[in-house]
Amino acid sequence: MQTDPLSLTLAALADPTRRAILARLGEGEANVNELAEPFAISLPAISRHLKVLEHAGLVSRGRTAQWRPVRLEGAPLRELASWLEHYRKFWDEGFDKMDALLKDLTKGQPDAPKN
Repeated sequence: MQTDPLSLTLAALADPTRRAILARLGEGEANVNELAEPFAISLPAISRHLKVLEHAGLVSRGRTAQWRPVRLEGAPLRELASWLEHYRKFWDEGFDKMDALLKDLTKGQPDAPKN
């Protein structure tokens, strides 16, 4: 089954454990044992999460002698950010409307915050 890269990225990011793994890799390379430390799950479960992340292109695995580092790959995250950017105007407009409503609601109230 062929799936587009954005769908793979979104599916991989849907799991909080995988997001936590990516956050850890944002600090630098790590091996599977280091990535598994904060979780109460087995090494094979961490490996399955890594396979999903690797399939989505979010991580890559290297090999240097006995060291098998896992590293974060930024390209899929850049593509996701680019896709999300198209929707920025919708959430910006929503915040602008909410700000205007709050200003209108607090106008004339003695304890109203000053902006």
